[in-house]
Amino acid sequence: MITLLQGTTVRRFMSMLLLALVPIATLVADDALRPVTHEDVWLMKRLDTPVVSPNGRFAVVSITEPSYEEEGTVSDLWLIDIGGKNAARRLTASKESESSVDWSPDGRRIAFSTKRGEDEVNQIFVLNMDGPGEAERITDMATGAATPRWSPDGSRIAFESKVYPGAADNEANAAEKKARTERKINVSAYEMFPIRQWDRWRDDLQTHLFVQDAEAGAPATNLLFGSDLISHPGFSGAGSLSGDSLKPVWTPDGSAVVITATVNLDSAAHSQTNYHLYKVSVADRKIETLTEGDDWSCYEPLFSADGKALYCLSEPANEHVYNLTRIARFDWSGGTLSGEPRFITESVDRSVSGMDISANGKTVYLTAHDAGRSRVFSVSSRGGTVKALDTESRGVYAGVQVAGRHLIARWESSASPAEIVRINTANGKHTALTEFNAELAAQLDRPAFREFWFENSNGHQVHNWMALPPGFDESKKYPLVLFIHGGPFSSSMDADHVRWSPHLLASAGYVVLLTDYTGSVGYGVEFSRAIQGTPLKQPGDDLVQAAAVAIERYPFIDAERQAAAGASYGGHLVNWLQATTTHYKALVGHAGLVDLEGQYSSSDTIAHREMMNGGPAWEEANTVWRDESPAMHAGNFATPILLTIGEKDYRVPVNQTIAAWSYVQRMQVPGRLLVFHDANHWIMNGEEARYYWQQVQDWLHQYLSGKP
Repeated sequence: MITLLQGTTVRRFMSMLLLALVPIATLVADDALRPVTHEDVWLMKRLDTPVVSPNGRFAVVSITEPSYEEEGTVSDLWLIDIGGKNAARRLTASKESESSVDWSPDGRRIAFSTKRGEDEVNQIFVLNMDGPGEAERITDMATGAATPRWSPDGSRIAFESKVYPGAADNEANAAEKKARTERKINVSAYEMFPIRQWDRWRDDLQTHLFVQDAEAGAPATNLLFGSDLISHPGFSGAGSLSGDSLKPVWTPDGSAVVITATVNLDSAAHSQTNYHLYKVSVADRKIETLTEGDDWSCYEPLFSADGKALYCLSEPANEHVYNLTRIARFDWSGGTLSGEPRFITESVDRSVSGMDISANGKTVYLTAHDAGRSRVFSVSSRGGTVKALDTESRGVYAGVQVAGRHLIARWESSASPAEIVRINTANGKHTALTEFNAELAAQLDRPAFREFWFENSNGHQVHNWMALPPGFDESKKYPLVLFIHGGPFSSSMDADHVRWSPHLLASAGYVVLLTDYTGSVGYGVEFSRAIQGTPLKQPGDDLVQAAAVAIERYPFIDAERQAAAGASYGGHLVNWLQATTTHYKALVGHAGLVDLEGQYSSSDTIAHREMMNGGPAWEEANTVWRDESPAMHAGNFATPILLTIGEKDYRVPVNQTIAAWSYVQRMQVPGRLLVFHDANHWIMNGEEARYYWQQVQDWLHQYLSGKP
């Protein structure tokens, strides 16, 4: 069993980031630094997770160079020398972004999905890594192509494409696409739930699996068309905010492709959605169910290098509102699973977020959230003690992959923007391989977060970060802004944030408090489950206590000038604080519910909310829906509040913010409402994001400046 960061044990890790983990360029004199601006946050280069070559010597990573103008944003692929001898080299130069990079088994080519020229939808392109030249387009799919995966012998590529019902081939898909474009009506018909997801209305297209020879003009074969699998009304790939994916992985012998899918998405209104693995034969399109059952899920399949084991991420499905994500290991023999799964991470009370396997198959490397960090661990492929590699580090690791004798990952912290790093598996230390953001970061006054813990009313240790203002002086007094994370099954990470930046808020002269309230992840399953039955009250109590503890411990906080701000679930909690406290001079809430029953009946998720609140809203004995609904306490609304929402938000529909605004107006509370008509749950247009943050800063300044 490992010792995880908790309570007093964490304090020895604090204060300063190890110099070995900081790019040299960031080590400059304090008096040369300046406050963070929105331009700094927005224009920082954004790095995707790296994809390692078969020989472990190189990695490809997608780098986005943002702009305030949509057409000005550039995203290209770069080649990283894992040995660190050569500087990163740009591979592509196109305004269109590339995604889902995959190396050919011989390491001489990469495949990816993008648009070029007159393409209306993404296609699969192949780039020769041996020399100069443009990427070659190899697919011509009417509905687009994504997620290319090379066969073990490098002769074929599997990919996925969304197809129309009953369309047997590409020509049929093209004809149906044209017919729908030209039809005189615009209507959708539904016989399932949800009818909307995130920011889009669902359509009737299905994600199917295709295979074709890895050359331009080769015919593509739909391996799922006409199968019993896709006939299920609840069939879908694994869900994400951008859509669904089958996550294709070739079997070691190249005879079949393993995919991830669900067959009960249509039951999402009354049950949990479960994902399982299916093997699809390339030769005869026969489909074999590899995993099944309503009481668990298995997804993100990964074969060991020797082809003798198949791993997946797994979650149980039960009465608990939160369960740990674990790694399941199956023996692979005779082209299929052999025996029952072995859950190899049971010794650690944390959810696994990613994994990779050593070349010899003996060790599994994984990432997991722990006390506001994402740390790297290792465990025997047979299970046992989970060991931390980065026991002294700060920050967040993502996309960890094996690269020869090392690991490679993206890493960032509150003091350092994202870069690609190489990790020494012997001692857990990392070496920066890139400096894409070093020059800009070296100019900014954004110290690493401070950290403290306290014990809440349930006896749990509650973790907190603090972002301090530029030029911080312990002898001065600063207003406090409680900055509430979403989720709730998330956490305030020691990371570089774009959408919701503590440093940007601190730059206005505030101490920013980030509290991982009850329900947050990275503190054990018991702490996350403790939110069940108390969706807002217990987290709200934690937040109020966190501010009180911070004021007591840190004399530089001005207790008379407090505000609270939050988005998504943080917005829910802002509305709860509005209904239950008068501690704050001002509030800021983005995409927050005000009426539990109202969101329940209009959001794109139902079953989980029933589980959270103890059953459906109409059960008279279940009082949570009313007791912890801010709307039922609207008579207490008294604090000036800035409310914001994206009109295309279907997770927290716009009617929730309209309702909150109505209550604010009824109670004659000072307020301001911003409706971003083209935004979804997040404000991701550059100019709109800049405007939003200026509005937030102006609102807080009005009430926290100390001036009449």
